[in-house]
Amino acid sequence: MPLLIGFTPLVIFCVLARVSLNLALWVAFAASFSFGIRSFLDTGILRLLDAGGTVLFGLLALYAGFVAPGLELSWVGLVLEIGLLGLAAWSLAARKPFTLAYAGVPPEQWRTPPFLRANYRLTCVWAATFAVMAAADAQNLFLHTLAPNLAAGIGLAMLAGALIYTWQSGVRIGRRFGKSPY
Repeated sequence: MPLLIGFTPLVIFCVLARVSLNLALWVAFAASFSFGIRSFLDTGILRLLDAGGTVLFGLLALYAGFVAPGLELSWVGLVLEIGLLGLAAWSLAARKPFTLAYAGVPPEQWRTPPFLRANYRLTCVWAATFAVMAAADAQNLFLHTLAPNLAAGIGLAMLAGALIYTWQSGVRIGRRFGKSPY
């Protein structure tokens, strides 16, 4: 379940953002940093989602806290979603789906076609999730044709769907390889 844990900072942000945007950003930053540094110390590998999340949440926390204290949640969400979409797209373009770094299987299995296909699919699901979330927030902010609560609901539904798909993928791949990689 390391991949699901990798998305914990995003879930934390989504849960706490309605209470306090600054609190949500700082706690998500701390969680991203903690997971990333722990993984790096254990494996010597800096995972893209951990590093990217740390940078995104850290910069947004600093900006929202010190430069633009009245920043709206929709703007922060849009920047965050575009940033995460960029990370997913970059990993696909580099032919190294970011989900591979979270696989709990030996690296020699990473190169097998079924495992690679599963990771490309998983990364594409997350990229699509971030794209839909960003589109909903952009429509709310720029076109004003989507109510803020509906945009937030779409985002939460997409996030929940992607988390469930990730968990189910881990179960399916685990059956095939004898161990759940996610």
